[in-house]
Amino acid sequence: MASWSDWVPLAAAEAPTSPGVYLARRGANGPVVYVGMAGERQGKGLNGRLRRYTSGKALASGLGEAVFDRALADPAWLRERVAEVESGKPMRATGWGKAALAWADLHVCWATTDSRETAIALEKRVLAMETVDWWNRDR
Repeated sequence: MASWSDWVPLAAAEAPTSPGVYLARRGANGPVVYVGMAGERQGKGLNGRLRRYTSGKALASGLGEAVFDRALADPAWLRERVAEVESGKPMRATGWGKAALAWADLHVCWATTDSRETAIALEKRVLAMETVDWWNRDR
């Protein structure tokens, strides 16, 4: 289907600046849970898209939203956030986003493409795999 990079922790990912598709899985050897794509993104491509997530600024889009929704459904994770608020040390929204990503322990790999359109087509082919319990909203 495509030539994929090795899996790396999301926080340490140094993806290329070209368009492409990325996969995310829980833990170093866990199940694949998400597929996303990045176009040119003002010359930042895949790297720009993944950095947006690790900055905590993508709570309401794509992978950031999928992770945040699942973290909010975990009573232990949510109790930690409530305890922070009750202690007078609430985090900003970006902090919550980073905490959700840490909770998810995501690892990613990617495949580059020559254009946004090719990335969209590859993402659709990957999403069509019925054996994966995708976190993607559009599934």
